[in-house]
Amino acid sequence: MTKTTKPVALVIGASRGIGRQIAIDLAQAGYAVVVAAKSQSSSPSPSLSPFPPEPNSRSSTINTVEDEIRSAGGEAIAIAVDVTDSSSVNHLLDQTISRFNALDVLIYNPGAIWWASVDDTPLKRYQLMHRVNSEGLYAAVQAALPHLTLSKKGGRIVVVSPPIYSRFFRGKTAYAMTKVAMSVLTKGLAMDFERQGMRDMAITSIWPAVVSFAFLTSILWSVMLMNRKSIESAATEQFTLRDPAFARDLRKPTIFSDAILAMLNTPASVVNGQLELDEDFLRRYAGVDDFSKYSVVPGSSPRRIMPALLPDLTVPEQDDEGMRHDSAKERRTKL
Repeated sequence: MTKTTKPVALVIGASRGIGRQIAIDLAQAGYAVVVAAKSQSSSPSPSLSPFPPEPNSRSSTINTVEDEIRSAGGEAIAIAVDVTDSSSVNHLLDQTISRFNALDVLIYNPGAIWWASVDDTPLKRYQLMHRVNSEGLYAAVQAALPHLTLSKKGGRIVVVSPPIYSRFFRGKTAYAMTKVAMSVLTKGLAMDFERQGMRDMAITSIWPAVVSFAFLTSILWSVMLMNRKSIESAATEQFTLRDPAFARDLRKPTIFSDAILAMLNTPASVVNGQLELDEDFLRRYAGVDDFSKYSVVPGSSPRRIMPALLPDLTVPEQDDEGMRHDSAKERRTKL
């Protein structure tokens, strides 16, 4: 066991793209970071070239991200995980606690993507998305909760999942089913925290208001892997950055990690159960009104892809549950 005076953050889906950026920026902000994902490699020496590897390529793995953090003076450990296997997720949490004896923050970033109509989405595609997206999140949250509740800072969970609104379902119903399920978990677990008087605990969802280059490449990676094909970062860059008009609509992944860091520094009562957009959260709670530094193309104004106003999911009868049934309590009584 390694003792640390730092808060401990577990970032699942941290081998490249947005997840990598989150892990690196958490370490720079003073967290000890567990870098978790499926992609592994032999851990290279920072003196080897190229280092660090291109962050959106297959060369970027949990091991290279760990080395990036350590070479910058941060504290990190890479642990492999397969989020479709609950025993692997449980092992990840066991290893995290074995190493640091604490867990303060869980970030769930993995995503399987297949954007197509229902008739063009085979059942196996849907099942894989469900296992990686909603089921993987559920397994990670259940395994992490006993440790997060012991956090002296108050346990935090941040989920990469979208606000719930009708346009999101269009042309990608199966994918939307699995991602919206993640947002439902955010809403429901937040209510559990409130009902149980756990005022220092919070779970929040976050989604990009504008496409980031890292988010786009994660989509391409997922689609290619689901097609059992490989994709190189150079090909990704050719698809995007060689089209100046397209590149002008992209943002850097640092806006996402900045928003997450701001969430972690915002009182739990404010963020618990919220489905947030990175830009809007930074504007409301971090006082950011100039987003130019996040543009991939300097001087550009990337087009917002998310609605300016999202629906309120509450109803007038919000607090009237009627007869509440607790299946777990009934089962314990029978036992």
